[in-house]
Amino acid sequence: MNSMQSYKIAVLPGDGIGPEVMEAALKVLDTVGEMESVKFEYEYAQVGGCAIDETGKPLSEETLEMCQRSDAVLLGAVGGPKWESLPQDQKPEQALLQLRGGLGLFSNLRPAVVFPALADASSLRKEVVAGVDIMVVRELTGGIYFGTPKGADANKGWNTMVYERYEVERIARVAFDLARKRSGRVTSVDKANVLDVSQFWRDIVIEVHQEFPDVKLDHMYVDNAAMQLVRTPKQFDVIVTSNMFGDILSDIASMVTGSLGMLPSASLGEKYALYEPVHGSAPDIAGQNLANPLAMIMSVAMMLSYTFDMGKAGAALQTAVSEVLEAGYRTGEIYQDGDKLVTTTEMSDLVIKQLKQVSERVA
Repeated sequence: MNSMQSYKIAVLPGDGIGPEVMEAALKVLDTVGEMESVKFEYEYAQVGGCAIDETGKPLSEETLEMCQRSDAVLLGAVGGPKWESLPQDQKPEQALLQLRGGLGLFSNLRPAVVFPALADASSLRKEVVAGVDIMVVRELTGGIYFGTPKGADANKGWNTMVYERYEVERIARVAFDLARKRSGRVTSVDKANVLDVSQFWRDIVIEVHQEFPDVKLDHMYVDNAAMQLVRTPKQFDVIVTSNMFGDILSDIASMVTGSLGMLPSASLGEKYALYEPVHGSAPDIAGQNLANPLAMIMSVAMMLSYTFDMGKAGAALQTAVSEVLEAGYRTGEIYQDGDKLVTTTEMSDLVIKQLKQVSERVA
């Protein structure tokens, strides 16, 4: 008898609603495991504020080592008002930076997909956003957030935006690879009309594009890209850009969809991968079974597709989520009159039930 395929997942529930959405998502993942005859093993650790309370650090060496021993990392959310007065380098959010560094996660994938049932939730007109399916690929470990020299004195502050050739080459390859599996279009966003580092970025992206002649490449200045995302978001497939521009554009793309509670993300390196929802820790609703678990569940779907090569299972899970929304079920933050209001646990149970139906149809 063949032994069952098994994967080790480092589980970092974190702060606020993190533990609740994580528990909901793992229930769904266990169901996928049963259906696909794959065993998912979980190892848990504290991260963020709860880790500060326990160990004095947002991310301990032991936790990082546990992540390095795993096939993938799932993170809930970190932060909250309780820790806001701590010095910058001791805040819960430092855990994210330390994880990115310690795991070498250089690319951040932020999908912005408008589910048909939620097209009304966007602040933009329905006809503008219906059918939007964008993937923002953000470079995560270079650029102005990490460049030196940096500092400030009484009279001036300074930062350095710097990119090495290899950093641009590898993020460009990630974007072109993704575009091949999607609609075959990449928009590289820069500020090449003003910044030397952006012209360098553009030149390297054009070079790498020669390896991917089947993918269409165009370029856009970042100010125009921000405007176009709001004006005609459907023109975009894959957007690739630097750390700071990606930080801003991925949030704009998110709001086009209407709910941050719905959006997953993946941070990938050569060897490791971390999956987390885009939303924060929402301490105001923590522990009340009110949080929307769908972004965490969709992060699990990304993990299935990108790390475990279980694209069919990932797609089935995405379909299940879409159909639960079509049926009118909503958690509080996306609820409108006439919807069916459900709790965190009810939402994950509905997704599980729907997933079984989707799989039966496909089979």
